[in-house]
Amino acid sequence: MIITQYTTFSANGLALREETLIPVSVEKEEARHTEVGVINLYPEIKYQEIEGFGGAMTESSAYLLSTLSPETRREILDRYFGADGLNYRFIRTSIDSCDFGLGQYQAVEDPIADPDFLTFTIDRDRKYIIPMIKEAMAVAARPLSVLLSPWSPPKQWKEPQAVSLNDAAAYGGETARSDGEPSRIMGTLKKEYYGPWGRYMAKYVKAYLDEGIPVTMVTMQNESIAATPWDSCVWTAEDQKVFLRDHLYPAFEAEGLTDKVGIFIWDHNKERVYEWSKTMIDEVTDKMVAGIAFHWYSGDHFEAVGLTRDAFPGKTLMLSECCRGMKTMPEDPWLRDAMGVTTQPHADYLDAVTYAHDMIGNLNNGMHRWIDWNLCLNPEGVPRTIERGCNAPVIIDDGDYRETMICEYIEHFSAFLLPGARRIGLSRCNDKVEATAAVNEDGTIALVLLNKGNDDLPYAVRMNGFIFRIIVPAQTISTVTIEQ
Repeated sequence: MIITQYTTFSANGLALREETLIPVSVEKEEARHTEVGVINLYPEIKYQEIEGFGGAMTESSAYLLSTLSPETRREILDRYFGADGLNYRFIRTSIDSCDFGLGQYQAVEDPIADPDFLTFTIDRDRKYIIPMIKEAMAVAARPLSVLLSPWSPPKQWKEPQAVSLNDAAAYGGETARSDGEPSRIMGTLKKEYYGPWGRYMAKYVKAYLDEGIPVTMVTMQNESIAATPWDSCVWTAEDQKVFLRDHLYPAFEAEGLTDKVGIFIWDHNKERVYEWSKTMIDEVTDKMVAGIAFHWYSGDHFEAVGLTRDAFPGKTLMLSECCRGMKTMPEDPWLRDAMGVTTQPHADYLDAVTYAHDMIGNLNNGMHRWIDWNLCLNPEGVPRTIERGCNAPVIIDDGDYRETMICEYIEHFSAFLLPGARRIGLSRCNDKVEATAAVNEDGTIALVLLNKGNDDLPYAVRMNGFIFRIIVPAQTISTVTIEQ
């Protein structure tokens, strides 16, 4: 039996990985009588399959990658999709424009003037997004799977909305306002255009498939209750259910997509993922819903993920987006005073910890798939259609790039919990360390441990009659592998 601990330390904002071989005790008496400071692993108790991890090839990310030399771009894509890197297998991108892009656009400029979509084109996507997805496919260690998500229907089909009705706190405290004209920003889809919008979405998916892009998933609407100052559209669950049942699913059937592409509902924050799913899924729509997607911007709500798992055990649960706002140092008083952040590297470390905390909580409550937001951005966290930017695992700057600590923290999951792994039973003696564990298809067990505190933490790990002892250093993440 070989037991190895891989630990990532933060040194001035840089991620330093250390590998340690751990001696194993097979003394039954020691394992039987050790009671204090124990983490128990139960590989015979298996939960959901962990299908894999990924990130979003937004127009912003694809454009920035296109500015690099082929060699540098290959390094980044290898880091994300290669077997020796993050081992990603999922990519998300948008149907028409989203907020992380070079501007707003739609595949049919005016669908009222062109109701048959004769002018439909994805040439905008062919400029940056599709070529970069294809380059990722060429270097990926395993076949990729692509998710398409709409931020807004074509603006001509929408009813304008005067003032944002969503909780602005979830979106940086911004309140969106409309000038009263149809726009990709805010508003709702007029019901007379439910049918055309379903056909439009099916046509978009088919266009990507015709390009050789392996689309296997769509979400119905990014952030269905967010009226934001970027591409957005507000739905109720009841209206979206009608759209799914009477328009979107029939449009997918007509194009022969229902056996190829799964439809995911919600695609918004976890706090009401159960409520939305309960409203939308019934005996008629059940077969139409492949899975349920969620974001993290309203807080942990891990229990909501668990409730959704219990209520809808046949559905794939997927975190489809997460990111942290870009932090400007050291002048930003909110960061300095409210968060105690002192440097940009310190901010990168806190972002990485937030990622790990959320991944552990979601996995422990039934998540199958995980997709990050932008694969890469520039040092200001843009390009974006609004000024405020976000952080990313890779920052591209003047022909070169750097990895933030987010990248290293994600790797502790994606490089060790391989597609096909099953989460296993686990118990902890205290909550000072956060933990999740899984067994891979080859029998290797991976235990991920997050220590956000300021003290090194000693534990005895016990499994199947043997025991080994580890130290989880302060402010680190570790993955312990057990090869039997």
